[in-house]
Amino acid sequence: MAGTVPKLAAPRPAAAPLPSQSLRSAALAFAPSARRFRVSISGRARSPVIAMASGKEGNGAATKRTTLHDLYDLQGQSPWYDNLCRPVTDLLPYIANGVRGVTSNPTIFEKAISSSNAYDDQFKQLISAGKDAESAYWELVIKDIQDACKLFEPIYDETDGADGYVSVEVSPRLANETQGTVEAAKWLHKVVNRPNVYIKIPATAECVPSIQEVIANGISVNVTLIFSVARYEAVIDAYIAGLESSGLSDLSRVTSVASFFVSRVDSLIDKNLEKIGTPEALALRGKAAVAQAKLANQLYLKKFSGPRWEALVKKGAKKQRLLWASTSVKNPAYSDTLYVDPLIGPDTVSTMPDQALSAFLDHGTVARTIDANVSEAEGIYSALEKLGISWEEVGKQLEHEGVTSFKKSFDSLLTSLTEKGNALKTAANL
Repeated sequence: MAGTVPKLAAPRPAAAPLPSQSLRSAALAFAPSARRFRVSISGRARSPVIAMASGKEGNGAATKRTTLHDLYDLQGQSPWYDNLCRPVTDLLPYIANGVRGVTSNPTIFEKAISSSNAYDDQFKQLISAGKDAESAYWELVIKDIQDACKLFEPIYDETDGADGYVSVEVSPRLANETQGTVEAAKWLHKVVNRPNVYIKIPATAECVPSIQEVIANGISVNVTLIFSVARYEAVIDAYIAGLESSGLSDLSRVTSVASFFVSRVDSLIDKNLEKIGTPEALALRGKAAVAQAKLANQLYLKKFSGPRWEALVKKGAKKQRLLWASTSVKNPAYSDTLYVDPLIGPDTVSTMPDQALSAFLDHGTVARTIDANVSEAEGIYSALEKLGISWEEVGKQLEHEGVTSFKKSFDSLLTSLTEKGNALKTAANL
């Protein structure tokens, strides 16, 4: 039912989570030799990942570092992985590679649950216990999030809560419901019950006030589906206002990232440029997304400085980091690291799906680029406006498409789970 928050009696999944200590021990101890891994999920092979962990092999020889280690150690950018499915221990090679967090969304879980039998046993138990499809969905998701949080807990602890987060999104059906989103965020935070979980809230106009209230309640948030600088500024303001109204004397454990989407911006604007068709317009293809992202970073620097922000820093407040999302390249004519290489800088996050992650591991360039060529970025931004492209309209369209896409994935999965549940009930009554 749309707009409802599922109720669970207690934050315990029907299937027992993997033992916390064994997950944590695995995360701490896992150090594979330098070789390629092909991780398979129920017959589905993930992209090869070059797993070269820092540390020493059994023979005492030092293993090679990856570009992901250098990205964090040399440039201060945290590489995260934009994917999650069972078994979560398949994340271990990624952690060894230098991945420092995980993002998920309704589309990721639709693919994971619908294309794998790894969820079947728990789902059967939930249906047998009388759960409906939506309640069962949330218990499946919560188990994955809890287990992934345990794997990244060592990173969270080592960085004193600055990194090592796993993100889970509120129901996309609530994208236009302010209070419904607040209640869903509180519920998810309570049932996941992990210090390193980020509750994802979309940056729709209706949910910007939700962000402020959730932050004020001391809950860490990943703000998602940000497509414009104007909306990003509203998100920053909501974060700062939330910290100010929290009443907490120690703000160090309330953190946030702002997920600024990149490649989808080029996909839409490139189509508009091709319709315009002039040499000037065509020359700007593939440049809009990175230009806007660089300007977002300039806004970040401006907003997280000055007396208002410094007053919060005295209470332990941490900056809301920019997270570059939608980093996979949609146009094969472009470099496959186009949305990673030019956006490297301190106190930022880049979350990468398999395609982008593999490309950056293989031939990415580690260098500070986020504040390079800012004047050029300003010129591109202005040139696009002069051509009649409205950044506001681009942001609105992409936000609508993003929300619609997540709702479609969520509804599709619930439909298939309902059908599957009904089939199990019918079989049980035969």
